[in-house]
Amino acid sequence: MTLEERLVGFVRASPSLMAVLQGMRGLALPDWRLVSGCVYQTVWNGLTGRDPDYGLKDYDAIYFDPDTSYEAEDIHVRRAAAAFAPPLDALVEVRNQARVHLWFEGKFGEPYAPLLRTDQALERFVCPAFAAGIRLEADGGISVAAPFGLDDLFAMRLRPNPNRPSNVPGFQRVVASVRARWPEIDVVLGETP
Repeated sequence: MTLEERLVGFVRASPSLMAVLQGMRGLALPDWRLVSGCVYQTVWNGLTGRDPDYGLKDYDAIYFDPDTSYEAEDIHVRRAAAAFAPPLDALVEVRNQARVHLWFEGKFGEPYAPLLRTDQALERFVCPAFAAGIRLEADGGISVAAPFGLDDLFAMRLRPNPNRPSNVPGFQRVVASVRARWPEIDVVLGETP
């Protein structure tokens, strides 16, 4: 079984994540994916025998719409909130990746060039293990995007993204937060293992 097949198996074993995937597919946002914690944490929960929802704080849903206005994004945010029953309505966070360059540097102190499509955002995540996105396709299949592959994810290994400055603000904070919930993680500060 490939790592991608294992990831899809863990996703399908999570009723909450599948409900969010189905809801997002119904919204039909352009070039959408679920990313970040809801993906890597679901895998780690499967690997460690925890409940699929353990440690999940939210479901990051990203999409790409060339209309970078706040108003256009807000329409999709409201549509998503209305599409899900509690508690998922408050946990699904929808963000247009075409807008990230407008606010990222002000919030995180790091330049962020404009993106051309959703999956480019994965190349900029803090850690390669976090850079996996999933989408429930019309045929029921789950597509996976993982620009760094899935080795770090399945090794529960956190290392800085090689595409970002080595002193990414917040890396240690992220590590501490993740380690508090999954003490099994391995942190690597050098080159790719």
